[in-house]
Amino acid sequence: MFTIGDFAGHGRVSVRMLRHYDAIGLLRPAHVDPATGYRHYRAEQLMQLNRIVALKDLGFSLHQVRSILHDRVSAEELRGMLRLRRAELETVMADAAARMARVEARLRTIESENHMPTDGIVVKSLPALRVAELSGTSGSFDPREIGPVVRILHEELRGCLDAAGVPATGPGVTRYEDVPGTGGVVVRAGLPVAPDVDHVEGARVVDLACVDRAATVVHCGSMDEFLPTVQALAHWLGANGYGFTAEHARELSLARPEDRAEWVTELQVPIAG
Repeated sequence: MFTIGDFAGHGRVSVRMLRHYDAIGLLRPAHVDPATGYRHYRAEQLMQLNRIVALKDLGFSLHQVRSILHDRVSAEELRGMLRLRRAELETVMADAAARMARVEARLRTIESENHMPTDGIVVKSLPALRVAELSGTSGSFDPREIGPVVRILHEELRGCLDAAGVPATGPGVTRYEDVPGTGGVVVRAGLPVAPDVDHVEGARVVDLACVDRAATVVHCGSMDEFLPTVQALAHWLGANGYGFTAEHARELSLARPEDRAEWVTELQVPIAG
């Protein structure tokens, strides 16, 4: 048997923690010397200690840990519980990372309010496009709401084109329209198709008119960091006295590799004046 100090060393925990587990009946020593009160543990008890520490590290309370161990769950059941808990934590971490990216983007926008770069803004015409299109609704322009809608629509649209055997002839284009009186946003996800395509099962084929003049700017990076680019263009439009037309802004997905940091998107805003 091991002394409490040796057992703590082999289990990579503190002696204080083992004493606490003993006090609450979570992990009793295999033997306590009646004369000295010294605790001793068996090597087999490391398996129970491993379960306690793993469950605790994954966010279970000691009360929940005791219940789980009392129910004598099998190793396979425990692995399943841990995998589920790990997936939950990974989701939390991903949400936190996305939130941090949004905060950093907003901070960069605030810091650059008086000196936003505008040298990348180009005024040009936009050609007419025939696109296969799917539409959906987001509660707002908040990236947490609108991002999943855009992603799902484009995934479904590519599935429609693949099923119909219709190739996309260019990068994806996304348009947005306000829902009057609600604060919601209609998302229209499109993919250009050949001029002779007039039907795609599951999607709508529409013609986007040419735009005589549009202010455009290219954004390199994740859409979580899109805000500074959008607001730089807005400041430029205001500073140069441009008004807006009835045509809605477009986002052209020039590149969408696996690494979101390498995405390339062109924002296109039809202008008047």
